[in-house]
Amino acid sequence: MEKDRPKVGVGVMIWKDGKILLGKRKNSHGAGEYSFTGGHIEHGESFEECVRRETREEAGIEIKNIRFLHVANVLSYPPHHFVNVSFIADWESGVPRVCEPEKCESWDWYDINDLPSPMFKQSAIGVESYLTKKNFHDKK
Repeated sequence: MEKDRPKVGVGVMIWKDGKILLGKRKNSHGAGEYSFTGGHIEHGESFEECVRRETREEAGIEIKNIRFLHVANVLSYPPHHFVNVSFIADWESGVPRVCEPEKCESWDWYDINDLPSPMFKQSAIGVESYLTKKNFHDKK
């Protein structure tokens, strides 16, 4: 059945001045948790197109220097199952703002060694991947 298939999601850890951008989620799975920009890849869309689009739609900023971080097979927030492909990028321009107030309540820059809690599972895996250099994470 189509509903039983995993969805493909992307996330992007955006760096500026030694800090990463996180938003506080609302009205969705992971409400109240802190997350990278990201979402679902659209039919025919490249990974780069997707992370740029999601970042513009969610935070209103431009990014550059996009590179691969990790891939994860994530069973979380039942009944959700995602194959998540995460990237790292550098901030290019703009001031983060809440562009989708129904999905996010705030954006801010955080030191990777002093992150807010709780973290959205896919983003927490991304931070772990960045710190450990492990680029593959299977279901837990």
